[in-house]
Amino acid sequence: MTPTPSHEAAPARRGPIRAYLATGILFSLAAAWLLLLTTPDTRDDERAFTTATACTAPDGGESDCLRTVSAVIDRTEKETARKTPSYWLHITEADGTSTRTRIETNLERLPAARPGATIEVTYWQDQIRYVDFGSDRRYTNADPHKAFRMPFTIGLLLGAFGAMLLMAAATTSWSSRHSPRAFPWQVGLAVTGGTILVVFGVTAAWNSDNIGEALRLTGLAGLVVLAACALAAPFLHRRHRGDDTIVLEPSVLTEEACFPGLIMGEVPYAGNAGYLVAGPGVLATTPDPTGAFHRKAAPRTLTPLRVRPPYLTDPTGRPDYDGRAVVVECEDDGVPVLVVTRKKDAPAILGALGPVPAE
Repeated sequence: MTPTPSHEAAPARRGPIRAYLATGILFSLAAAWLLLLTTPDTRDDERAFTTATACTAPDGGESDCLRTVSAVIDRTEKETARKTPSYWLHITEADGTSTRTRIETNLERLPAARPGATIEVTYWQDQIRYVDFGSDRRYTNADPHKAFRMPFTIGLLLGAFGAMLLMAAATTSWSSRHSPRAFPWQVGLAVTGGTILVVFGVTAAWNSDNIGEALRLTGLAGLVVLAACALAAPFLHRRHRGDDTIVLEPSVLTEEACFPGLIMGEVPYAGNAGYLVAGPGVLATTPDPTGAFHRKAAPRTLTPLRVRPPYLTDPTGRPDYDGRAVVVECEDDGVPVLVVTRKKDAPAILGALGPVPAE
């Protein structure tokens, strides 16, 4: 049977489309803020810190110069909530000021980091940026070097994910007008391509030394993903066009098997028991995963018509089985009945009910 196109999006898809649009716009706005405002600011801070010179005034003068002062270590405190080595360094400066700073390194391996040792701390813009333990220099968590990576990576992540959601909204809207299938290939292709781009963009952003390089790599990856999707689209279109009947060979049943599934329709043996039992000439519903108790058998008048993908127009409560569901369309004395299960278990249903009649 060929799905019938429609000029309106299926009602079951309107909620997801709105959710995709709202979330995609929100993520895109957050990405724009991070990429256009936060990332350039942190990049400017890195340049300013790299070119900063030592303060010449005794009191440190302007905060944009590097002010180095002597201090004595009071104690070190390990940050236990973090997996990577991280320590709070508690110090007292020469003027009696007590403060602390966090360093992303294992201070226990530095002999000069013992309590009572004299060190030098360097301020820039009123924050300690690095500490000199004799000849060993350790940067603090306020180090501006490559600080742009975090907002840039998050911005690319949100931007790519937002674009993926907007594309998913567009493809969902289009596909729901052309097919009642619950799992259209257009949406799956958009999500798959977007996910690949998200992963590559995040990796490129975090491992690049500058913004331009990361953008070039992400743009190149985007072209590759678009080309791959363009090549895959005709193949998927040919595979899913026309009749969407799924051809399955019935299983030859020698004993009963129990698997997830349910029967839907205006018949007394329908319900949400959750499991089906299929055996030679037997199809029954049961809430028991072993299939031994509370069985409700379908009559021999239940006849399979065809196997198809799930539709948006299926009754409420139809399970998806993580995208692996198929629907066996049946009838019982003219009453439509749907038997829903995973694709790998559908042959057992056909083996219990008999093969689909040839057209």
